[in-house]
Amino acid sequence: MRVMVAGAGSVGIAIAEDLTEKGYDVKVLEQDPAVVERLSTQTRLELIVGDACEVASLQAAGVANVDVVVAATGDDEDNLVVSLLAKQEFAVPRVVARVNNSRNQWLFNESWGVDVSVSTPQQLTALVEEAVSVGSLVRLLQFEKGAANLVEVTLADDSPALGQTLAELDFPREATIVAVVRDGRLIVPRGDTLLLEGDEVLVLVTEDSEERVKNVLVR
Repeated sequence: MRVMVAGAGSVGIAIAEDLTEKGYDVKVLEQDPAVVERLSTQTRLELIVGDACEVASLQAAGVANVDVVVAATGDDEDNLVVSLLAKQEFAVPRVVARVNNSRNQWLFNESWGVDVSVSTPQQLTALVEEAVSVGSLVRLLQFEKGAANLVEVTLADDSPALGQTLAELDFPREATIVAVVRDGRLIVPRGDTLLLEGDEVLVLVTEDSEERVKNVLVR
């Protein structure tokens, strides 16, 4: 798989190095020649000087031949421009974009050429909520342009699901319990799995079914 990473900041370089270690063909495009010169002595990555927000630079870097573009700069506006150009001008099959400010998350969609957006602030918030919340539905991950989400609920002592098996729950067909964690042990969910107080229930939901799942698991 051929990948182009736009932005040679700490995030972009970390992504590029991880992908390279996994055997992928990775290029990093960075507009600051001084950054490229400095990094060239520190890494074996293929570094290219060029502005990823310009069509000419992307073309010269060979973006038309890559399978994935990762827009990983520290500027959301730049990441949106990179994503749009990669998708519309070069028909890159997969575009992944970094969201720096969670308030801009709503912009990172297919209209801007983004297939998958990654918001570090949102992920950290979700992890904090997951660590401290009992009896609340916490969204952990968003998949496929928001069509599906992974949510987690730690069952409180007043959860309406307590004492019921999974088969007995009035669960929407658009949602699936993918795991139950009990006392640090993973339980593969089955129809006869009984839910107990303190269970961490992970559910794959659609946007439309999320509220109904909440009503089943949370009072």
